[in-house]
Amino acid sequence: MEYFLPIAEVFVSLPLIFTLSLVVGILSGLFGVGGGFLMTPFLIFLGIPPAYAVPNEANNILGTSISGSTTHYLKGTLDYKMGLMIVAGGSVGTVLGILTFTYFQDIGKINIVISLSYMYILAIIGTMMLVQGVSEIDRARKKIILKQKLHSHYWIHGLPFRMRFKKSRLYESIFTPIIIGLLVGFIAAIMGIGGAFILVPAMIYIIGMPTKLIPGTSLFVTIFISAIVTILHAFNYGSIDLILVTVLILGSILGVQIGQKIGEKVDSSQFKTILAILLLLVGIAIAYDSFFAEETVAMTINNGTKTLGPISQFVKKLSDEVPVLYGLASITLALVLGVGAAIVRRFLSNLRKKLTEKPKA
Repeated sequence: MEYFLPIAEVFVSLPLIFTLSLVVGILSGLFGVGGGFLMTPFLIFLGIPPAYAVPNEANNILGTSISGSTTHYLKGTLDYKMGLMIVAGGSVGTVLGILTFTYFQDIGKINIVISLSYMYILAIIGTMMLVQGVSEIDRARKKIILKQKLHSHYWIHGLPFRMRFKKSRLYESIFTPIIIGLLVGFIAAIMGIGGAFILVPAMIYIIGMPTKLIPGTSLFVTIFISAIVTILHAFNYGSIDLILVTVLILGSILGVQIGQKIGEKVDSSQFKTILAILLLLVGIAIAYDSFFAEETVAMTINNGTKTLGPISQFVKKLSDEVPVLYGLASITLALVLGVGAAIVRRFLSNLRKKLTEKPKA
């Protein structure tokens, strides 16, 4: 059964979107990477225009990031000071990304820009992961252990204005995290992704942060960048669809929890090659969709009939008449669902510990 989205103005299957979001969430929890670079292309394949798929997935990432960051906050594995420096750069990068997004949208090229960006990014990441995955499998088979440097020095480490980050036990130039945040924010604004696939390696190999602080700090940064992307898209273009976002967030949050549980029992490195192949296939599919299937998709969308129900009418009216309130509502929705999921997970975890504890003699 298909449902007409009042903002994106296309017919979609909400159960299918929930299922895809759940699967992508499981992959995110299992591999420790954001699912935006998979979910946004899936939304595009389902007929949602890229200009709408990007901001709605950014809103979804906001919800899952809030959930994950809250969990790390409760564990104390988060460097706020480092995170805020990255956010400072990310805020500027996000604004620049939105301006770039606006330029290409005004000249009618935004859809092809988004599609090409995903095609190249997925091809590069997929190839790198495939090479790494095959190399790890080969080394494991031959029982070869490589010793790597924990921290290599590049030109960025020679920049001035150094600051001490007590939590991470680092003494870095403030420009190091700011420049990294600038790049992540720019990419997030255009592609609707959290940027973890860039941010996490940068935190490890460039900033040199302790591994235990990286996931929480990365999610903390993603909250602000995704929130800025969501607000700017909601205010400037009215492209956030609360119905679509709700389904995406619910599926992602549930999937991430499942993926993290599976990751605790299974060595996820064994599946890197499979994920790499999946990314390459998605990249190929985007290339085909961009250059060969665009006209067919457009005809399918235009032949649909608009049938707005009461909820859809309310969402459409709210978006048109009070865009500021609508934008805040999208942020609040992500906040409530994200924090709620983290609290529920904490409660269930504590309950399980109590039930499994052996009574003292």
